[in-house]
Amino acid sequence: MKYRKLGNTGWQISILGYGASALGDAFGKVDEKDAVRTVRTAIDLGINFIDVAPAHGLVQVETRLGKALKDMPRRKYFLAASVGRYGLDEKDFDFSAERVTRSVDESLRRLGVAHIDLIQCQDIEFGSVRQIIGETIPALEKLKQQGKVRRIGITGFPLKMFRKVLDRVSVDTALSYCHYCLHDITLVQLFPYLKSRQVGIINGSPLGMGLLTEKGPPKWHPSPAKLRDMCAKAAEHCRKRNGGLPKLALQFAVAQPEIATTLVSTSSPKKLKQNVQWIEERMDQRLLTEVQEILAPIRNQSWPSGRAENN
Repeated sequence: MKYRKLGNTGWQISILGYGASALGDAFGKVDEKDAVRTVRTAIDLGINFIDVAPAHGLVQVETRLGKALKDMPRRKYFLAASVGRYGLDEKDFDFSAERVTRSVDESLRRLGVAHIDLIQCQDIEFGSVRQIIGETIPALEKLKQQGKVRRIGITGFPLKMFRKVLDRVSVDTALSYCHYCLHDITLVQLFPYLKSRQVGIINGSPLGMGLLTEKGPPKWHPSPAKLRDMCAKAAEHCRKRNGGLPKLALQFAVAQPEIATTLVSTSSPKKLKQNVQWIEERMDQRLLTEVQEILAPIRNQSWPSGRAENN
């Protein structure tokens, strides 16, 4: 496993991070023993960055993750958790100081740890920039002073949201998703800005939330039809060339040196081992060129997320 520095934290984190969302039952029934085994397999493979959120599995994920981390030496991993989002609907967002403070205490209890390494204000495009800057981040700073959290980050989908917040307040990390993958590399536009602010970059959804898989995206996926169709065409091409699209997509994402870690989520130890094996293999440059040509008509196409004024 390779490691990269995460912004100004001084942490060396694995280029492949573990997203714990799959430990819940949102994507299918998960056996608790399998959940525990998957997390411990991740750490055994050298993955030392774990990301979780209360919105994942309606807090069930944090509870299962806590069981998996029980008796695990704390030095073995960096734990990232989130506040602000507590469900799948817009009504489930609350960025108030009172709620995020209570949320951290709840997460600490479910996870069974004394502190959270990185606390992230999740999906900031669903909130008011004024509230996040003037209320949410200051509340998290107080928790940092109390020793409950060590570092503070933000996550979101519309890239312009990162500048809106970071122009006014300092944080340690930015988690972006679906903006550095085979069909969309718009995150590169922010690299110089984030580097100048010493903000560590975390990349989520290297498979485009299912777009870059053999099965294709779920029905709820917000992407336009043409984007889905072209990704399906790329998957078919990879099948004919005996090279999987998910493998290529993951190799492409982790190869970017400006990104500290790329998150993958699975409840299967076998699939996790496969992911690690993929990133250790040499990327098929010819196949990459062919896939990029197929995806060229929809390059950097995206979709709206959050409040209208934040897109």
